Amino acid sequence: MAARKSACCGLSALEATLTVLFILMTAVCVTLITLMAIWKTHTGLQSTLPPSPGSTPPPHHKPYLIGVGRADCTGPPAEVPLMGYANPQQTAAGIHTRLYSRAFIIDDGRQRVVFVTADVGMISQRLRLEVLQALQVKYGDLYRQDNVVLSGTHTHCGLAGYFQYTLFMISSKGYIKASIEPLVNGIIKSIDIAHRNMKPGRIYRNRGELDDSSLNRSPHSYLNNPEDERRRYKWNTDKQMVVLKFTDLDGDGIGMLSWFAVHAVSMNYTNRMVSSDNMGYASYLLEQDKNPGELPGQGGFVAGFSSSNLGDVSPNTRGPHCVNTGLPCDYLNSSCPLGGTKMCQGFGPGDDMFDSTNIIGHNIYRKAKELYANAVEEVTGFLHSAHQWVNMTDVTVQINSTHTVSTCKPALGHSFAAGTTDGGGDLNFTQGAVEGDPFWDGIRDALLGQPSNQTQECHHPKPILFSTGEMNWPLPWHPQIVDVQIITIGSVAVVAVPGEITTMSGRRLREAVKQELQSEGTFRDTEVVIAGLSNVYTHYITTYEEYQVQRYEGASTIYGPHTLNAYLHKYRGLARAIAQDRVSELPAGPQPPFFTKNLFSLLPKAPVDKKPENTSFGDILQQVYPIYRQGDVVSVTFVAGNPRHSGDIRDKTFVTVEIYDNRTETWEVMYTDASWETRFHWVKGSNQQSNATVEWHVPPSAPSGSYRIRHFGHYKQMKGFRPVITAYEGMSDIFRVTTSFYYQ
Repeated sequence: MAARKSACCGLSALEATLTVLFILMTAVCVTLITLMAIWKTHTGLQSTLPPSPGSTPPPHHKPYLIGVGRADCTGPPAEVPLMGYANPQQTAAGIHTRLYSRAFIIDDGRQRVVFVTADVGMISQRLRLEVLQALQVKYGDLYRQDNVVLSGTHTHCGLAGYFQYTLFMISSKGYIKASIEPLVNGIIKSIDIAHRNMKPGRIYRNRGELDDSSLNRSPHSYLNNPEDERRRYKWNTDKQMVVLKFTDLDGDGIGMLSWFAVHAVSMNYTNRMVSSDNMGYASYLLEQDKNPGELPGQGGFVAGFSSSNLGDVSPNTRGPHCVNTGLPCDYLNSSCPLGGTKMCQGFGPGDDMFDSTNIIGHNIYRKAKELYANAVEEVTGFLHSAHQWVNMTDVTVQINSTHTVSTCKPALGHSFAAGTTDGGGDLNFTQGAVEGDPFWDGIRDALLGQPSNQTQECHHPKPILFSTGEMNWPLPWHPQIVDVQIITIGSVAVVAVPGEITTMSGRRLREAVKQELQSEGTFRDTEVVIAGLSNVYTHYITTYEEYQVQRYEGASTIYGPHTLNAYLHKYRGLARAIAQDRVSELPAGPQPPFFTKNLFSLLPKAPVDKKPENTSFGDILQQVYPIYRQGDVVSVTFVAGNPRHSGDIRDKTFVTVEIYDNRTETWEVMYTDASWETRFHWVKGSNQQSNATVEWHVPPSAPSGSYRIRHFGHYKQMKGFRPVITAYEGMSDIFRVTTSFYYQ
């Protein structure tokens, strides 16, 4: 009995112990569940979304996969119109600097985004669609319309001819395959290189102000914005520059991407050489700095300078003056008493367009280099991308509890034809026109038809010059379906805007996107940047108040006075979807057209090349001098063929400047046609003859020694009924560069 009792008591004690432990464990579990419930309640979506992109990162957070790439996208530098000033006389005739596409790929392990900034006037819808098609063929669904942003630097000296809408085709000699193909291939190649080069790395952000490099060219419009809104800002242009620094895990720099708001129009409408202008020159300078010893376009470091809210921002910092009198232009309509708007031109800061490009480009480069060197705030967090296609002719927005507003079918106002102080129109139109002109309206009605009453009322107070939304022959004159897109890289949000958005419009858009992203608590300290001229071109985007003044920017806001409100509504929706992790629920929207019929080209085929008697292609027409000093300009002229006959000129050169290396007894290429120091002029003469003049502006840093200049090209001749294209080259005499004309 005693033994049984003892065993029973031991069992009872064990049961009691287990019961107590069970009760304690249950209490702990209940407590943990309660704490988790409380945590979820207070953090909302943070329990289902990735860690807050703006929060302080853990000491050893996971790095991104990063790839950068650059590729030549220069097209045929002859006879093709240059895109930007819409000047029919401004056709390509040589190369000032080459054009490049620069790609940046970031991957966080679950999402990937691509940002491309290309030396091009703007990204057209046709260009984007062709790039996306090529990416689909090559990579499947890896690179798509939602995670690829294509942005143009807005140089006005890149080739035109890559649009599918009638208005742009008319002003660009049509749809030109030889123009769009190098753009598509160059952009794809830059993405290919970035894709191949992907490796673990880190991103740092920085921002600062750059003064003395931008001027508001429509201050009268800007002043029409509410005074209390204007008081919040020191300047009537955005001076801030945002920089992203890309490094590998050892901290070595592999690339830089920046955004700054200024028009790339330091090279004016009289220039006929292909040029990347001030933004491209800033890229050139930083890449030369970070890739020592490399020729332009070579080296692993990639520096992208992207456009931003530049709609009313000019680099011509001395402001507009009347060319014929030197007096200031009329403040309200930017015209001159004699010569009208054509005589009113913006100037500066340099003595000529090359000097101005040099100064503005250097200013942008120096500020970016400084911000890059001091970038220590690491960008961490997950990536997101959101995209929709929107029919911008039919967007309705609730602006208050009782009123809605709507966008319009596209139309351009009279002041569109006036141009800007960066490049005025040839006819007697002026900026600020809120009434039509019976003469021009009569011509329009006879040729194109009268705008409907509905469209006129919708665009009020814009007097419509071209009702492009009601013109569809042979193809629609303007796009209806437009891309809206946001990508986020941790705490940095990039808003891809399909046009030229003005200073105040950009500020409102950045503020709206930031407010939506941070509304759920999932983003903090968010840096929102505007990437202008992205994905599809829709001219300008002004505020409602600026639109009322109807200067060039307002007259070119094609979807009417409520265009900005519509974009604010759409981009808020994208930002909200990202913040709530509901991007997958966004409707894709109506797909844009990809026209295969009725595309036309007004550019005739290049004829056969002829040459003076008793000469050969590549022969010298004007020889170099035997000796030059640093700071001089070396010039040599060759018998040349039409550069269009050279076909795909990407990664090639029409020009080399070579120095003789006495140690190796070989010639070394020092400069190409991509170099700032060289200028390749093609001059089309009579009787199908042409010549090429190569200039080398000898820099102070050029070492003394023996040099020669070579020119490469192709000419076309007929062999029977068959055209035959043949390569040629020419070479100057050897000349010396020395610090003195006297031998020591």
